[in-house]
Amino acid sequence: MTDANETPRSEPDDALGWHDAVALADALRSGATTPSELTEAAIARIEGGDDVTNAVILRRFDAARAEADAIEPGSAPFAGVPMLVKDLGAAMAGEPTYLGTRVLKEIDHRAEVDSFLVRRLRAAGFVILGRTNTPELGSTITTEPLSFGPSRNPWNSEFSTGGSSGGSGAAVAAGFVPVAHASDGGGSIRIPAANCGLVGLKPSRGRISAGPLVGSNWLGASTDGAVTRTVRDAAAMLDVLAGYEPGDPVTAPPPARPFADEVGADPGRLRIGVVDQPPFSGYSADEQAAAGVRAVADALAGLGHDVADAWPAAIGEDEFRVHFLNVVAAYTAEDLAWIEKAAGRPLTDDDIEGGNHALAEIGRALPVAVFLETEGWLHSWCRRVVEWWFGDDAYDLLLCPVLNGPPPRIGDLMDADTGTDALLALFQYTSQFNVTGQPAISLPLHTSTEGLPMGVQLVAAPAREDRLLQVAAQLESAMPWADRHPGTAGGS
Repeated sequence: MTDANETPRSEPDDALGWHDAVALADALRSGATTPSELTEAAIARIEGGDDVTNAVILRRFDAARAEADAIEPGSAPFAGVPMLVKDLGAAMAGEPTYLGTRVLKEIDHRAEVDSFLVRRLRAAGFVILGRTNTPELGSTITTEPLSFGPSRNPWNSEFSTGGSSGGSGAAVAAGFVPVAHASDGGGSIRIPAANCGLVGLKPSRGRISAGPLVGSNWLGASTDGAVTRTVRDAAAMLDVLAGYEPGDPVTAPPPARPFADEVGADPGRLRIGVVDQPPFSGYSADEQAAAGVRAVADALAGLGHDVADAWPAAIGEDEFRVHFLNVVAAYTAEDLAWIEKAAGRPLTDDDIEGGNHALAEIGRALPVAVFLETEGWLHSWCRRVVEWWFGDDAYDLLLCPVLNGPPPRIGDLMDADTGTDALLALFQYTSQFNVTGQPAISLPLHTSTEGLPMGVQLVAAPAREDRLLQVAAQLESAMPWADRHPGTAGGS
């Protein structure tokens, strides 16, 4: 999609195309480039490659040009650096936000206020070029909405980018921008990062405000964040986005120092548990996912950490999935009720994709007493999981796959007959840590036999993003990935 009155400009030199956001900010401060030049270069990359990736569904190029022209380099940490935001959350007053739905697209729904997240991005100096593709309501782990069509993996366009931040993952992996906003309610930062060869840090519950429109979502399981190419960008983005906003129902303890200072800091000798087998019963381990974890476990041992096969047994309790489904279903029903009000009419079966319609039906039929039972069960379950990181026999980190397998092909997870089973087989390691509220990070440390990225995940104790960033930076040095990318914007 394009601006109705978009002004064409000449294509600029793009020598800085694969630099991360920190490097671009340094280049701006030094005078090596300007905000307008970086904005034009990013626009050219999107226009040249997004016909393949289908990552950027709403473009605000003329507004971004005007904003870039007015920015003074050095006036804010990232003054003049281009980026994108996901079409889920990240409200921008007066501008479209469709949540991946056909209904909101048809009525051209526009936000009434800026989200706190967008205010923080703008205060940091970022130039927002547009909004990225997401599955309808962000409710699945592949980005293939009927409203805009599938986003395609820049490494191989036949494969999924993951979801629900799949458009953001594709945009950063393709080289359009160095960082993009993402969000994660069950793995939706980490899964696109894993599928697209990026760093995906899911922050602790309450680290980033969802206000002013939302207090918490999915009983606090959902959080905003970003997908990046480097660990230092992940840390820097957390510094930009983190912090209490008045009225937030939950807030994470503030860090002892900026998160950026943790990159390169010595974590000491840590105790790291490893699981490479699906925790839920009835599933087999994907050999490629397990091999990636084992390689990273060896690297961590080589870095001096104590590594052992160990994990919190509660992450594999099958009843967890029942209660997580109750939460997602209840909030989906609420989402559809809100969309009906926005549209001013009842929704029909043709308005909403089948999966979300089915979720909403479950949610509407869920008695309040059962929902409260779910909330209580999950609170008790969280204690059984998190205690593994505390006490005399505590571990510092858990190492595991992000997905139980490589990126699936486009269409595999949306198949009406086999998609649910395929999704559940892959979806083994991420949603548990949304519900516990723990920080977790996906690192691009493995490659499939088909040459596709596969992420490996580290999980820390609540509010210990510092420890994640320290160890992630160690691995970035020991197993570097900076030079690995699809090569040209738009992918294969």
